[in-house]
Amino acid sequence: MGQKTIYKSNKGKKEILQHYDHYINSFNFEVERVYVNTRYGNTHVLVAGPKNGKPIFIFQGGNCINPMTLSWFTSLTENYRVYAPDTIGHPGYSDEHRISAKDHSFAYWIEELMNYFSIKSCAFVGPSYGAGIILRLATFMPEKIDCSILVSPAGLRLGSKMKMIKEILTPLVLFNITSSTKYLDKISGVMSDHSMKERDKNIIGDVFKYVKLEQDMPKLTNKHELVKYKSPTLVIAGKNDVFFPESKVNTAAKEIIPNLKKCITYEMGHFPSESHLTKINNEIQEFLKLHY
Repeated sequence: MGQKTIYKSNKGKKEILQHYDHYINSFNFEVERVYVNTRYGNTHVLVAGPKNGKPIFIFQGGNCINPMTLSWFTSLTENYRVYAPDTIGHPGYSDEHRISAKDHSFAYWIEELMNYFSIKSCAFVGPSYGAGIILRLATFMPEKIDCSILVSPAGLRLGSKMKMIKEILTPLVLFNITSSTKYLDKISGVMSDHSMKERDKNIIGDVFKYVKLEQDMPKLTNKHELVKYKSPTLVIAGKNDVFFPESKVNTAAKEIIPNLKKCITYEMGHFPSESHLTKINNEIQEFLKLHY
């Protein structure tokens, strides 16, 4: 494998991309696959929904495959034109070298993608790491955002590091040493509050096995960075999220996001259950009707 690859082997890369393709084939709507060349590298974008629909960008969660987190928001493809890029440096079909989530890089990357599709401004949805990417855009190019929805968001506040070490990092190390499913079950249980689909658990296990994980979280955004960001924003967080618990996320959101319309809390982990996804999508649809 090349120096800049995120994969531990060619075999591993092939396995991850097979998961990716199988996930897309499971969708009950047509998905276009477009490559956009940017200054940061080639970017693979999934495009779906009516061509005359208002545009929405959806950014994937970190260290997982784009179709997995896109599957959480598939109801948006009924009325909106959805653009879901594979984040550069994360599992998928985009280039593999990583770019910084601490500076302006992701903002300029998004601008190039929007220019390619002739979009001046639009709505944005981001789960986890994807929300952190949106906050980088809000910092450097707030005029690009008509409104945004941040789900279990990175980029606001972190949960307890001790808890993450105990409940995620330690079993992850043991899983990588032993390949025992009991450690993968423990991790997936903590991440999803014991609601993760078997398919997603297997994919996450293969990501752990075959990918050099991105370990840097997006920069924690401060109030000063968002002084020019005036777009309506919805934050959805989980009480049992080990990475970004609602108790910390909602407090930070109320302090630093100028036009925060609503904070919604669910009794969920970092990965929402199917029942929570139904509620989340209903909330998103209502929010978009009001603010987009």
